[in-house]
Amino acid sequence: MKNLGFVILTILVIMMVVILLSFINHRIRLAKEADLFIAPGQIVKVNGHDMHVYAEGDADAAATLIFMSGAGTSSPYLDFKSLYSLLSDKYRVAVVEKIGYGFSEVADIDRDVDSMLSDTRQALALAGIEGPYVLCPHSMSGIEALYWAQKYPDEVETLIGLDITVPASYENTKLTTAMTKLAKFATDTGLIRWIPSLAERDAAEQGNLTEAEKELSRIIFYRRTATQTMINEAEQIKDNAASLPDQGIIDQPCLLFLSSGEVPGWDEDTWRANLYDYA
Repeated sequence: MKNLGFVILTILVIMMVVILLSFINHRIRLAKEADLFIAPGQIVKVNGHDMHVYAEGDADAAATLIFMSGAGTSSPYLDFKSLYSLLSDKYRVAVVEKIGYGFSEVADIDRDVDSMLSDTRQALALAGIEGPYVLCPHSMSGIEALYWAQKYPDEVETLIGLDITVPASYENTKLTTAMTKLAKFATDTGLIRWIPSLAERDAAEQGNLTEAEKELSRIIFYRRTATQTMINEAEQIKDNAASLPDQGIIDQPCLLFLSSGEVPGWDEDTWRANLYDYA
């Protein structure tokens, strides 16, 4: 038993040393990367927190498209780039990075749908981007976008859903933040850097990002993975979805794009059926 105890103690000490060294390396790397962590758009102050709003295209264009990211997207600005860069010659496009995402500030705050929508609307107003808007939400942001269209119908012309969730998506789904909290620990301690392939996002591998933007994507990933704000958002999403009147049905025209249904937390048939039923 003494030998077993010694082995366990040795393993624990080694683990603690590895975590400590990883944390020190992470802090050094963050400091070195700070000069590249520069927002390309506007930083506006919303309720005491910095939010990043990126926009391009003619302000007098026929429509203004607002891209709203899915849950846990480290860099919405880069994640959507391959899409909005194809549209900005005809339309005004904007990406609002929610608190806790991208170049926006991380904060341990309430993430009820009213607060999140208020943040988005204030950020756009402070950035001088006026409505009405064409909302282009992805995944979890579908709930905020539908609520926006219901609560402020004059601000929303159309909704283009990019594989979004709707209230029914969360009715019989068990969601847990255990893995997200584990990812937060790995991010905070720098352990996440030990697996470089994790930082290779789809936008970098399959999109039209430059080499400099791919490097920026990695830098943002190490700063904005599983933030506390994201965890709070995930913990409140079921309540947010349930709070929408009439199952989120809106009066504005909708165009919904649907994926194959390979989404963590849902089986393919259920994911697709929720969108078909909504439509």
